Amino acid sequence: MPAIFTKLDKIKPIYDLTYKALMILCKLLLIGDILITSMAVTGRYVPFVPDPSWTEEIVLTLMAYMAVISAALAIRKGAHIRMTAFDRYLPKTLIKVLDIIADLFVMAFGFVMLVVGFKYASSIGAKGFYISLPKLSKFWMYFPIPVAGFAMIVFELESIYNHIKSFFVTDKEEAK
Repeated sequence: MPAIFTKLDKIKPIYDLTYKALMILCKLLLIGDILITSMAVTGRYVPFVPDPSWTEEIVLTLMAYMAVISAALAIRKGAHIRMTAFDRYLPKTLIKVLDIIADLFVMAFGFVMLVVGFKYASSIGAKGFYISLPKLSKFWMYFPIPVAGFAMIVFELESIYNHIKSFFVTDKEEAK
């Protein structure tokens, strides 16, 4: 294996840590979603359980975080829908090149999400407030977009690196 790949492979724990941190965040958001929704539904039918007006907006915000962050997590595992019908007919090298091109487009989209999403969060979002929580800025409603854009960029960098590495390193060499 070329020495450059040995050195660059030392960065892998950072990708692993980023993935684990975002996965834990998604799990915590899901737990929060379930607890808040359970409280709201129970509060509608059980008189002594409160049913605050803020539950719906907060649940929707937490769902927005989970949706876009989990989509970014799927990039690392290659779990997105992909067109592979012609892969068996195309040369392996061409497939790798096409994968790199697709990764570059997705990474460009991640940059758009990061830049434009942060611009929207800090401009439009910072000016609005939740109806049921007037002290909470809608910045938090828009903020999952740049967070997911950043995560997409990180995981696409790893994916592109792995595709480039596959040109120079075979699976047998890597297993050693």
